[in-house]
Amino acid sequence: MRAVVLHQNGEFYLEEVNTPQPESDQVQVKISAAGFNPIDYQMTENAMERKLLHSPILGREFSGVVSAVGSNVTDFKIGDSVFCGSGSMGSNGTYAEYICVPAAIVMHLPANISLYQAAAIPSVGLTALQIVNRMKANVNDSIFVTGAAGGVGNTLLKLLLVKSYQHLVVTAGNESSITALHNIGIKDSQIINYKKDDVYEAALMLNNNERFDFVVDLVGNEIAVVAAKLLKTNGIFADVTNFLTPDSREVLFNKGATILNISNYAYGLEKKYDYYKNGLEELASLLKQELITPPEIEIMGNLETDSVLKAHAILRENKTNGKKLIMQIQ
Repeated sequence: MRAVVLHQNGEFYLEEVNTPQPESDQVQVKISAAGFNPIDYQMTENAMERKLLHSPILGREFSGVVSAVGSNVTDFKIGDSVFCGSGSMGSNGTYAEYICVPAAIVMHLPANISLYQAAAIPSVGLTALQIVNRMKANVNDSIFVTGAAGGVGNTLLKLLLVKSYQHLVVTAGNESSITALHNIGIKDSQIINYKKDDVYEAALMLNNNERFDFVVDLVGNEIAVVAAKLLKTNGIFADVTNFLTPDSREVLFNKGATILNISNYAYGLEKKYDYYKNGLEELASLLKQELITPPEIEIMGNLETDSVLKAHAILRENKTNGKKLIMQIQ
């Protein structure tokens, strides 16, 4: 099969590699589309992130059609349309024509979702769902979200809105992102344009001059310091980036904050397959009922290195404009 293979020097090339065959508890899937995520380009640049690689083929989520099943698999048959957050649990990454994954983490495709839309759901959906579940916020609590128009932020806000959370203040950096937030039900009075406004002062003003019960940081680095300062004493700070700075850590320590490190990868390491299955089942149910909508997608191209380079550049520069980037495989 063809696959985009990462080499130790950080360069990647389209190559012919062996097609994986399913083990007894696995399904083989002919991949239709793969989603792009920041972790993908971070693995090409950062040795720490590269430790998460289990295969030289990048990519951690996909949709496609079952092409073979292991001897112990009963829930799937050849021809079924599926989607999956494979993480590091598959035979290889998803920038490839085929993958084998445990049947325990695969989800049947909802009838009202396309294969391309489905490829955009697992990583952002599972991350957003984990944030909501681990925060355990009451509907009247105040929540501040940085980088809200990105894939995780967009899905997080949809989940919060469908669960009746209203006290939300979020950041965005351009008109396209703000429009994307409007489209999911976020009001102007809840949005701070971080390129025009002082985020700290504006956020306090929008929250009745009070600090927030919860902060969700989807950006990190410099904004993490501002976000930390906006958290109330003993508040809960959800970090999705691993980009806390020494200054932001000091602020959070002095506030006696609880820090939630959000990571889908942790469950894959311990093979807690129910986390992936249960999460995707909940997301699929919400999608079927049209209580939430799938992410808006942008197709970067076919299975080529140029598609990967283009997508990684957009992610690196944070210019997705509220869209999830997808590669069409076949």
